[in-house]
Amino acid sequence: MGTAALLAVLGLAALLPADAEPCAAQRPDSATAAELPGTWLYVAGAAQFPQHRVEMLLIDHALLRLEPGASGQELLVSHFVAVGDQCFTNNLTYLEVTAGNATLVKHAKTQQTEGMLMNMSSENLLLIQYQMQRERTYLGQYLYARNLSISTADREEFQQHAECLGLRAEQIVYAPWKTEVCRVKAAEGSNSPHAEPVAAGTASPAPGTPWPGSAGN
Repeated sequence: MGTAALLAVLGLAALLPADAEPCAAQRPDSATAAELPGTWLYVAGAAQFPQHRVEMLLIDHALLRLEPGASGQELLVSHFVAVGDQCFTNNLTYLEVTAGNATLVKHAKTQQTEGMLMNMSSENLLLIQYQMQRERTYLGQYLYARNLSISTADREEFQQHAECLGLRAEQIVYAPWKTEVCRVKAAEGSNSPHAEPVAAGTASPAPGTPWPGSAGN
């Protein structure tokens, strides 16, 4: 599996149509941009597309670093994905928040929507939903948190969102976090060489498919 493919696993699957009906209300936009900056740790991913799940199983850990952009409506996103003893990085996406709309995850070059933020009961959780169209529509989602000590209630809420999308419990993959390779790299900054950008239309993760899968090729 190539570097670009691994990055897609935590770089959001495919395109999410603007008219797609989410399982729950999208996250409010009024204060979202102000609440999101900082580091988010990848907790788990769930995917209907079989290869996405296989790719998520390869991920030890991952994280997102969100930083304010030039516009007050944008947050720059840096992805860090650990596979084996390597940490892959990518900074080609950003979150956009506009009045009256939910936050979107977009590709910085193609301007194509790749996912959407969803409501969670805790401000310390970040849930991203994506949708990929192939011979049929495949759904998936990724859960990030401010820290890895999430409660049983948080896990159950994530599972409920997955069930709402038609995802079964066995399609959920939790990141093991056995190493610290990406956390160290993120702390040092993202000045190391970046992986090749994922082509538009490839599958995501996230994590792991928020960013963890390249099954779309």
